[in-house]
Amino acid sequence: MTDATRPRTAFVTGAAGFIGFHLCRRLIADGFRVIGLDSLNDYYDVALKERRRAMLMQAEGFRFLHAKLEDPGLLMQVMAEDRPEVVVHLAAQAGVRYSIDNPRAYVEANLIGTFELLEAARAHPPEHLLLASTSSVFGANTDMPYAETAKADTQMSFYAATKKANEAMAHSYAHLYGLPVTMFRFFTVYGPWGRPDMALFKFTKNILQGEPIDVFNHGDMRRDFTYVEDLVEGIRLLIDVAPVRPGDGQVPEGDSLSPVAPFRIVNIGNSEPVALMDFIGAIEAATGRGATLNMLPMQAGDVPATWADATLLQRLTGYRPQTGVAEGVGRFVDWYRDYYRV
Repeated sequence: MTDATRPRTAFVTGAAGFIGFHLCRRLIADGFRVIGLDSLNDYYDVALKERRRAMLMQAEGFRFLHAKLEDPGLLMQVMAEDRPEVVVHLAAQAGVRYSIDNPRAYVEANLIGTFELLEAARAHPPEHLLLASTSSVFGANTDMPYAETAKADTQMSFYAATKKANEAMAHSYAHLYGLPVTMFRFFTVYGPWGRPDMALFKFTKNILQGEPIDVFNHGDMRRDFTYVEDLVEGIRLLIDVAPVRPGDGQVPEGDSLSPVAPFRIVNIGNSEPVALMDFIGAIEAATGRGATLNMLPMQAGDVPATWADATLLQRLTGYRPQTGVAEGVGRFVDWYRDYYRV
């Protein structure tokens, strides 16, 4: 039962990450007391993570924990002491291609780390547990747009495999212990304070420096690019829509709600796939510079296209992402120029 004398508490893992940073700011603005955890690992520029963390620390309602998910007992202690009503699990070892070179990092962070969180939530149940998944779980599935109820059994990278495993792990805990769980699948999130390993960041950097950009599959790629603030809006609204196990086992058509658990998967995407060459064109327009293209074959573990069916998100929340690529890329380039003084 929530204590009416204090604000709701949200525990956000991966708080100094790209999405975690934006979500924490939104929750703080909405009056939540926020506990953020992050390992501040060096997968990409730690200074960028530190800057995000420093900005969050300026808020009175924010507390930061510098730790790894997989540290035994750590998450159990947080859940026992702070009893958050809402838990949003964003921390993970990210990156499709890095999972080919360093798969053990994904076992430790994505599998063991998520297990530690599920155990902590089992012992000290929140009102709603929300966990990040990815469009990459659809893998070789070419039946688009991707619906939450569509087949997702052919993952093409170890990163995607660990995320699909997280979905299965969370479902079992939802069934066994009655934990209300929502998994959300992200679709190519971009925007200010983004990750340096993502295409938008790399392309913008190289175009502004007059260096060529690597364009895979010879540019024949389509992505459902989703602006980060649209994604955060979707998560924020889903926080208040905890799934309930259907008493009769009957699930409405088109709903991913489990018939045996308070568990649901929800896509958060723009529902408007954009050709990679058009995306590059938006960056050229925003920077005012042309790109030199280094055309390359498809990378191992990658897929040629993604496309979200966001009907369920809209049905549950009344909302669907809507920021167009030209607008979103423009905001990112403005941030990049200001942050790096270029």
